Amino acid sequence: MQKLEQIYEGKAKKVFAIDDPGLVIVEYKDDATAFNGQKKGTIRGKGIINNRMSNCLMLLLENAGIPTHFVREMSERETLVKKVTIVPLEVIVRNISAGSFSKRYGVEEGIKFEEPVIEFSYKNDSLGDPLLNTSHALALKLATEEEIKTIRSYSLKINTCLQAFWAECGITLVDFKLEFGKTAGGSIVLADEISPDTCRLWDSVSGEKLDKDRFRRDLGGVEEAYAEVMKRVTEHDNC
Repeated sequence: MQKLEQIYEGKAKKVFAIDDPGLVIVEYKDDATAFNGQKKGTIRGKGIINNRMSNCLMLLLENAGIPTHFVREMSERETLVKKVTIVPLEVIVRNISAGSFSKRYGVEEGIKFEEPVIEFSYKNDSLGDPLLNTSHALALKLATEEEIKTIRSYSLKINTCLQAFWAECGITLVDFKLEFGKTAGGSIVLADEISPDTCRLWDSVSGEKLDKDRFRRDLGGVEEAYAEVMKRVTEHDNC
């Protein structure tokens, strides 16, 4: 199966058409960005790690009843996925206060919430991905009421599954970002990726940050943190 023309390039991935119009190949890059692209750099080996890890976690979620765009891994950096139209509604699920939540509301990091917090943002780089609520999403026709309900339900179930998985790896799932897409038939499926790029992951014992915050905050040891997470994932029975 060969890649044809490139049809999209984002901050972390390229997407290529193939001879099957219902499928595309996603290629993961080592490029790293933060603060809506204002900070740029490279994390060596990130593309390989994020590709493999995302595929493992997509399969885990598929087995838990969450439909995803994943089809099969093709190489260390490339994966075959269903072609979807991305819903321009990013979902952030938070279990513990951190990052922009702490800054926005003036609370310290590390406060564990009694229930998960779900935030929606408008996937629009030129506007800075602003937060919005269901009414805003409906007014902007970003998704239907039924689609939003489905996305919210899937997001909570994904959170439950991922919290349990990461706990078994000795990692606390602080928060994470999800993107969903619509297939040609109109079904909502999980798309994009699940990785240290999109999840805040803290060591369950030491609290050490094992995610892209090390890049965002110039903490150093970025490649080592990604490699440590990958090591724990590959040691897990399901991967």
